[in-house]
Amino acid sequence: MDMSNRDHLRRREEDDDDLFLLILPSLHLLGYLGRSKKKLRHTSALTGEEKVRELLEGHIKNCRVSFRMEPYIFKSLANYLRMEGLVKDTRIKVEEKLGFFLYMISHNATFEDLQVFFGHSNDTFHCVIKHFFDIVIPGLSMWFLKPPSNQVHPKIHGDNRFYPYFKNCIGSIDGTHVPVSMSPDQAAPFRNRKGTLSQNVMVVCDFNLNITYVSAGWEGSATDSMVLRSAMNNVIGKFEVPSGKYYLVDGGYANTASFIAPYHGVRYHLKEFVHGHRRPQNHKELFNHRHAVLRNHVERALGVIKKRFPILKVATLHKMENQAKIPIAAAVLHNLIRSHNGDERWLENDQGNINPQSFVSLPNSDHGNDEGNMEGNNLRDMIAYHMWADYEQRRNQ
Repeated sequence: MDMSNRDHLRRREEDDDDLFLLILPSLHLLGYLGRSKKKLRHTSALTGEEKVRELLEGHIKNCRVSFRMEPYIFKSLANYLRMEGLVKDTRIKVEEKLGFFLYMISHNATFEDLQVFFGHSNDTFHCVIKHFFDIVIPGLSMWFLKPPSNQVHPKIHGDNRFYPYFKNCIGSIDGTHVPVSMSPDQAAPFRNRKGTLSQNVMVVCDFNLNITYVSAGWEGSATDSMVLRSAMNNVIGKFEVPSGKYYLVDGGYANTASFIAPYHGVRYHLKEFVHGHRRPQNHKELFNHRHAVLRNHVERALGVIKKRFPILKVATLHKMENQAKIPIAAAVLHNLIRSHNGDERWLENDQGNINPQSFVSLPNSDHGNDEGNMEGNNLRDMIAYHMWADYEQRRNQ
């Protein structure tokens, strides 16, 4: 190779080295930026506000699945919250905030679930859900959980099985267990007869299947009677029975003039009377049968609520103060939906939003309490004897 060719080759190699030294830092910088650049999490084509609007304006089933109610009821509730100042429009509108809460209570959704569905930050959901628990639920319960009327209910007045015997009855009461999550050092009082953790919730219902009172947060080890006594001793939100009136209760409560229980040791449940079509044989059986028919209203109401909001069958990750408010929220929403003539038939075939395998095994109501006081026993006997005498007379006519 001649001298000129060697010089040319050397200069090319030096130029390549200079170019490589120039490109290398750039390649390194590009690689660093590529690794450090954050990938966006919320990339949905629809914002949370748009998703809520799509559910409200789309097929009715989509709204029922997501929020457990019809769109017109959702909109009515949103307008009420705005009008009463319970929830305010900010950069996030009332409708979307309501959607957060209803989606949470309808699906037992975590904040992570809400982020995936609505596309906001964890702090946003924490703030909105806390506001609903702290302000909205207490505010709504004042308006939508009201004592029943003292007037004789049409379902009693218009049925000779119940009138005039139960003319002073204004509703029925039942205790129901709702699962809770609890740290091990606090769990013992909440462990129920089944060995699971729950709160014992007292629910009062009228004969329109509306909930009129809820006492929640009591430990799962507490008896139904203990929860009732506590509710009657509350300073705030005290449960009261008007003079001369009474509620129907099951065998887990003492029989008193204010809380009429069935006779013990006598068939009571409706299925016991259906089997074999055997008629009541005496005044106690007749009383128990008609008592069961009326008290069944609270069981029917609870059945609808738990079907609509299966969050009442699973443990949640909220703090205990808010876990106690979830049954109250479900009762408020139940009453609101009924006041707007919301459909309940679709619930019969609904599979729910929560896997049944997550449902917690819970005890039924208490049984075998004492017979109560003399005043209550005398009142029950008077009703039962009167009822039996009329029953026998009609049979012999």
